Amino acid sequence: MPSYSYTAKDVAGNIRKGTMFAEDEQDFLVKIHEKGLFVSEHKEVQAAGSKTLKKFKTKDLAYNTRQLAAMLTSGLTLVKALDILCREQETEAAKQIWREIYENVQKGESFSDSLQMFGGVFPQFLISMVAAGETSGSLDVIMQRMSDHYAKENKMNNTVKSAMMYPIILLILCIVIIIGMFTFIMPTFAGMYEDPSAMPPLTKVMMGFSDFLRNQWYICVGFVVIAVLAFRYAMKMPGTRKKFDKLMIKGPAFGPLVVKVYTARFARTLSSLYSSGIPLVECIQRSSAILGNSYIDEKFVTVVDEVKQGETLSAAIQRTEIFESMFCSIIYVGEESGALDDILVKTSDYYDEEADSAIQRLVGLLEPVMIIILGVGVALIIASVLPALYGAFENIE
Repeated sequence: MPSYSYTAKDVAGNIRKGTMFAEDEQDFLVKIHEKGLFVSEHKEVQAAGSKTLKKFKTKDLAYNTRQLAAMLTSGLTLVKALDILCREQETEAAKQIWREIYENVQKGESFSDSLQMFGGVFPQFLISMVAAGETSGSLDVIMQRMSDHYAKENKMNNTVKSAMMYPIILLILCIVIIIGMFTFIMPTFAGMYEDPSAMPPLTKVMMGFSDFLRNQWYICVGFVVIAVLAFRYAMKMPGTRKKFDKLMIKGPAFGPLVVKVYTARFARTLSSLYSSGIPLVECIQRSSAILGNSYIDEKFVTVVDEVKQGETLSAAIQRTEIFESMFCSIIYVGEESGALDDILVKTSDYYDEEADSAIQRLVGLLEPVMIIILGVGVALIIASVLPALYGAFENIE
């Protein structure tokens, strides 16, 4: 979305300059009129740093929100806190973005509108929470919640990366070993057969595959590249993406583990939003969207409609058959007791621990698969060269 710099006069005749985020020029004029300003000059501008920094990482968001929470809680004004935060940024692109946010807030723009100006740099979830904090006058509390939220999110991301490191290394090792055996070891046994037509069927197949890897390796590379591009294209098609996302949560072995990870993220996000005073319907929409699963998004369209019509959240979620019954029961208890926000906080902590265990078990499923693939490759090679070895031993005798 574009931003517009403007020069305007207020009702007292004072000149005001600033930058405003809007859908288009007409939307900008409507917003500026709502502020009681009369524009004398305006133009569309490109936000500084937006080309060099696409998106803040989770650990950066955790750091920035923690710093803002500490400064706001200690009594500093938002303008002063942003000024200090800007100087503490490590990269020049991040400094430019926070400097422009600081200047916009200093000119009278709201903090949430200033964040929104940078589109995809900040997540919409953070912008919504900041807007809620400004409305309720509890921005320091909101920043503390955002700090805790992104700290936990960063911890989960690090857990996934650490857990996936060993399977990835094992997969690469399997591929390298299998390619090495077919390109360097298999050809040494081809000379043991004076008549290639006398080779057993399995040996012929393995030798043919070995020759193919050595002489037409570029076809294999091209096939891999095409397969990756085809997969990425298929994931952009709504129907295919929905089937893949459904498989992710309905799979026989890994599905329940993925659901636990989704439950932890959903509970934590819903807890943060609901305890900040944001309407329940908006909380549900944003909490489901943050999961990034199109199948869940489709299911939650019905959930939102049912909640709007007066249905309880627990009953609406139960009918989606996505989350486990215990999670739905916990939400039901929170609704009945009138302490849904407190229940969600405790639930998110519980499922954060469950998600860590689920990630470890999910990775544990991948390790034997890699070992089996490596074992099958070695077994095929051994089975294909044994006849040649036996033949050589008979000739020696």
